[in-house]
Amino acid sequence: MTSNSQSEPQPTRRWDTDDLPEGEEKVAAVRDMFDAIAPKYDRLNRIISFRLDVRWRKRAIRELALPDGATVLDLASGTGDLCIDLAAAGLRPLSMDLSFGMLAADRSGVPRVQTDILRLPVPDESVDGVTCGFALRNLLDLGAFFRELGRVVRPGGRIALLDVSTPPNRVLRFGNNIYFGKVVPKIGAVLSDGAAYSYLPKSVAYLPEPDVMVETLRSAGFADATHRQLSGGLTQLMTGTRS
Repeated sequence: MTSNSQSEPQPTRRWDTDDLPEGEEKVAAVRDMFDAIAPKYDRLNRIISFRLDVRWRKRAIRELALPDGATVLDLASGTGDLCIDLAAAGLRPLSMDLSFGMLAADRSGVPRVQTDILRLPVPDESVDGVTCGFALRNLLDLGAFFRELGRVVRPGGRIALLDVSTPPNRVLRFGNNIYFGKVVPKIGAVLSDGAAYSYLPKSVAYLPEPDVMVETLRSAGFADATHRQLSGGLTQLMTGTRS
């Protein structure tokens, strides 16, 4: 392996700019970013969210409403937080993520697969449910992802999808913009990777409006798909039953 000398310019990470990456550049940037921040990811989540992330994940699992022993794919599973909670709820989670670094830092002990979650390596109608925590905005094609969920979830199966959101209340939105736009990147720079934690608050811009996402889910086979704002709109949760 060769290394750059100090006189050579270093490549600039695209997520450290105001322009969010698109296409395959986004895929590579997101994968590399999560590989880099994996070792400290859980600690930063707890600090940045004031442990609200724990409450949001438990709410998602309650809304999943699946019986004991149900098989659940946790997609973009990261270090396994949702898998731990799924197993504690009596479910059988399988962890899938594009980032090898995240899977290597997984603490859940459940089966793990490195894969592109837009092309899941499982048969049609083969799982009882799917969860995905705070990763929808990082996907290359959200519509393709929703269609893939419709393919792999059996009729009657359930999905619960979490992601960040923009509070509808003007005061909360202002405070949220200051905190995640100014404070979070500084915390990330001190404790992990400043570039990554500058990208993450901006990445909410990738998400369509809630009604668009709900309609896309319904078209993908989840006819009763619904959207809820959690904690005043800091986070959003979408659920649905496979028709």
